Amino acid sequence: MTIRRARRRTWSTVVTAAVVAWLIGVVVSTTPIAADNTRWGAAYFPNVTLITQDGAAVHFYDDLIKGKTVAIDLIYTTCKYACPLETARLVQVQRLLGDRVGRDIFFYSITIDPEHDTPAVLKEYAAKYHVGPGWTFLTGKAADIELISRKLGLYSAPNPDNPDGHTPSLLVGNEPGGQWMRNSALDNPAFLARTVSDWLDGWKTNAARPLASFADVPVMNVDVGEYTFTNHCVACHSIGGGDAIGPDLKGVTAKRDHAWLQRFIARPDLMLADGDPIARMLLDNYKQVRMPNLSLTEQDAAVLLDYISRASSDSAAASAGARATPMPPMPGMPDSSPARSLSPPAPAGAASAATSMLIDAYLRLQQALADDRMETVGEDALALANATVKIGSKAATVRAAVNPFAQARDLRAAREAFGGLSETIIALVGDALPDGLAIAYCPMARKSWLQRGDDVQNPYYGKAMADCGRIVSASSRIHR
Repeated sequence: MTIRRARRRTWSTVVTAAVVAWLIGVVVSTTPIAADNTRWGAAYFPNVTLITQDGAAVHFYDDLIKGKTVAIDLIYTTCKYACPLETARLVQVQRLLGDRVGRDIFFYSITIDPEHDTPAVLKEYAAKYHVGPGWTFLTGKAADIELISRKLGLYSAPNPDNPDGHTPSLLVGNEPGGQWMRNSALDNPAFLARTVSDWLDGWKTNAARPLASFADVPVMNVDVGEYTFTNHCVACHSIGGGDAIGPDLKGVTAKRDHAWLQRFIARPDLMLADGDPIARMLLDNYKQVRMPNLSLTEQDAAVLLDYISRASSDSAAASAGARATPMPPMPGMPDSSPARSLSPPAPAGAASAATSMLIDAYLRLQQALADDRMETVGEDALALANATVKIGSKAATVRAAVNPFAQARDLRAAREAFGGLSETIIALVGDALPDGLAIAYCPMARKSWLQRGDDVQNPYYGKAMADCGRIVSASSRIHR
């Protein structure tokens, strides 16, 4: 946003204090401030004219923002990358919020490609994704939309290295109270729903809710395939629940060639570009909703297909998957083909040493991300993968979870990969937590990790929010 540095510092202080108060369970008493008396009112937001998917002319501030709690993102209907998942995720958020959307919470999706995205195109796009009432899709003049995106902090400068064209961010705000927050539009739908419904009403709803005890948290039993499906697929697909935005996947591993499924999950955009007949048929059958490229590797796809097969109770498909042609290894990762897959179980002493190597490599990753460093991430991920080979089949899920690091080129990608890896490491260690280690949990990221010591070192936010989180279990407090 085009706001002076001193104002940004003041706004950051207000948001940080409120979030910290929420985290520690302190009830914050605030006096509502009229929007016209804040820097986030009529004097700040542009009041340009936009056109809805129904062809109605509206003013951005007067008709859409003023006096409302809103969730705003930027999309374009021909996007082959983040937008399809972004919209599908927000449909999940809308369902979680129920009839509050359109009554006291309003969703707005603004196209950044107004030349193509006419009201009729936007209306058809909304119908494809089963968008409900209270969510408006908007187009207008390109210059006006760029002005809005800059003012909202959602603008992405043209980048030849980014084929997507924009960053999938979601701005949520309470205009009367002057509260605004930007999140990833691809985040967990339950987290986004809570952000919109609880945090932006002056924390009134959240303050009335008793804090849950960590003693009541169930023991984690992580299935990497299920995690991958929930994180990447459930917004558009079900397994046995019928067609949604995309097809029901029950039994798909028995109906389709395993190698084809792996390629389609990993690179659907290339398969469509190459004119693959099945990919084209699926696009036509599901109203031209594109399967987005989610940067999944073929190893990720293999884990995902194994879960779909198991969830479909399709033992024949599972057997076929096991007989599939071996996948080529990712650069820098050990070969995962059957001939050189997981090594035979190591002797007890060697397995213990390998586990120590695995944990040490993991902790180096955790510390690097907490320090905002990428220099050693690839090396440590490779050391971790090698340790899983020495441990054997017991560490198979960890081995699968470390694969995404082969494609991580920046902190954001490394942190996304670290979440799934942490869950598998914690599940592998179980109650046998080595001395000096602790399990920490960040309620903002809703993720856990292992670390040394009791001073929180958050790998998901790094130096920006290094102390965000709590120690939930340490070796000295494990009940054996």
